Amino acid sequence: MIVSDLWRYPVKSLGGERLREARVDRWGIGGDRRWMVVDRSGEKLWAGEFRQLAAVSAVQAGGGVRLSAPGHPELLLDEPIGGERVEVGLRGVGYAVAAGDAADAWLSAVLGLDVRLVWLDEPARRPMSERHGGRPGDVLSFADAAPLLLTTMPSLRQLDAWIAENGGGGPVPMTRFRPNLVVDGEMAAFAEDGWSEVRVGEVRFRFAETCDRCAVTTLDPATGRTAKEPIRTLAKHRRWDGNVWFGVRVVPVGPGTISVGDPVQPI
Repeated sequence: MIVSDLWRYPVKSLGGERLREARVDRWGIGGDRRWMVVDRSGEKLWAGEFRQLAAVSAVQAGGGVRLSAPGHPELLLDEPIGGERVEVGLRGVGYAVAAGDAADAWLSAVLGLDVRLVWLDEPARRPMSERHGGRPGDVLSFADAAPLLLTTMPSLRQLDAWIAENGGGGPVPMTRFRPNLVVDGEMAAFAEDGWSEVRVGEVRFRFAETCDRCAVTTLDPATGRTAKEPIRTLAKHRRWDGNVWFGVRVVPVGPGTISVGDPVQPI
């Protein structure tokens, strides 16, 4: 088994960037989900409700971020070190740092909403919840529940086969699931559900929990349209405890660097 893909999402809920190599710290891949779009009350915007978020892309640029969207000029932002503190509603965060008027104006124009962009100045100050498999000392950025999401291609191929049997159309791209780490190779579909630890190159990861999936996976970022898949088929084959499941959330046991092509070995 090897790493077949690596992804970083500099801004929560926006399009991300494919990587060849990534630095892994306690809170996840370096630069992953350090920024977030919020409304004027500090509540996060979610792509399941605001589909236009999916059409905006973000890539890390030096210490900052570069935003792009069809029909708009790109916007390059530096980390707003020392900027205004903004109260945010995301669990365990308390506050983030405002990106500034230029970022707010650009995103508001692109999204057609009155929004702000904020930055997490220190990801190590946000504790990971015990409810999602966190242990004392585990931390994460603006990610929902764990530092990284791991998915596997054998599981996606099985899901695509189920969708075809169900008359649901063509294959679902892995990007719909917004993973950080994608594994491929000789393994059974959904074998990752049973891993307690896995070594990826030089970095060990601990299983935190299986990932419950939401309506965001039905959204096509290119068109902004939603469909029934893959939720419909996951509900038929991968439903328990009132949710549907695909991928696993993992926690780095220690820091290091991982790359596409690295060997992957369950421990």
